[in-house]
Amino acid sequence: MQMSPVIAIHLSAALGALALGPVALWARKGHQAKIAATQRPRLHRAAGYAWVTLMLITALSAIFIRDFKLPNIAGYTPIHILVPVVFGSLFMAFRALFRRDIRRHRTWMQALYLSACIGAGVFTLLPTRYLGQLVWGQWLGLL
Repeated sequence: MQMSPVIAIHLSAALGALALGPVALWARKGHQAKIAATQRPRLHRAAGYAWVTLMLITALSAIFIRDFKLPNIAGYTPIHILVPVVFGSLFMAFRALFRRDIRRHRTWMQALYLSACIGAGVFTLLPTRYLGQLVWGQWLGLL
């Protein structure tokens, strides 16, 4: 099974976002930390911007990945609905940040991580998907 360059870029960015997301969320800024020493604003900002960049790369590369085997419209499957979700969520999260609404910013970012990283990750591991076939079939030999 040959991996195309677009899928390699998409997979690399998605795995990076999956790994980096908890760091950005853990090192968050804001009023929730009881002790100032537990706030890590530089780490939060650096990890956050890196995570946002990885999410944008993931969403943009997904536009060029099509699957005609699953139910689709012009090769776009239901998981592609996450492309506008990522763009919309990032817009809303940064809008909240610019308005200094930290709670809403946090909510948008947590929801985006759970839906686009965790949710999409589970979906891509289905045996009918490329990554599912790779993991369950070639690597683990279970298919």
